[in-house]
Amino acid sequence: MKMHVLLAAVALCALSATASAQNTAEKKLYCWDEGGRKVCGDALPANAVDAARTELSARSGRPLARMGEQLTPEERAAADEAERQASIAANAEAARQRRERAMAESYETEEDLRAAFDDRIVLVEEGLKTSRLGVSNLRQSLVSLLRQANDLELQGQPVRKALADNIQAQHRDLLRQQAIMRQQLEERASLDADLQYAVERYHALKRPKQG
Repeated sequence: MKMHVLLAAVALCALSATASAQNTAEKKLYCWDEGGRKVCGDALPANAVDAARTELSARSGRPLARMGEQLTPEERAAADEAERQASIAANAEAARQRRERAMAESYETEEDLRAAFDDRIVLVEEGLKTSRLGVSNLRQSLVSLLRQANDLELQGQPVRKALADNIQAQHRDLLRQQAIMRQQLEERASLDADLQYAVERYHALKRPKQG
């Protein structure tokens, strides 16, 4: 008799737990857009499985979750790339802010800041002088080699391999030096604007401390 009572109690507990679990698994309604029209139902059709949707409690109407639209591999790749670019931009902005704070802390006065830029300008201009001289020398050397090759051809003689190789090497060196000089010219052209911006940011960052 006691065994029957015990089994009945266990069965009753199991039924109670099952009923509790069923109550816990709250029934849902789904709402999604279909052709510009909002559609709701207690089950998702196949054509709406990947669509953005809102899941609601069927009992209270309370929103339970919002699911974003499922992306294709191409869309996912594009979204990942956009996220990566945004991260790069955020890191660059954080680095810029750190540099500006360091600048404000490194220079006591605007004159100190301008003096530091003057040093940079002097270095860039000295580099430009060296590059211009290098380009001029390389160009003259290349012209001389080309003249030698031209004279040989006019005389009906073949251009020696050593001379041809030297011409190609000089030409590569000239192109490389010209590229360096272009970079230096761009840097010099931007220094004045960089200085003006640095001065404005310097005062903007210094102003709260002076107040």
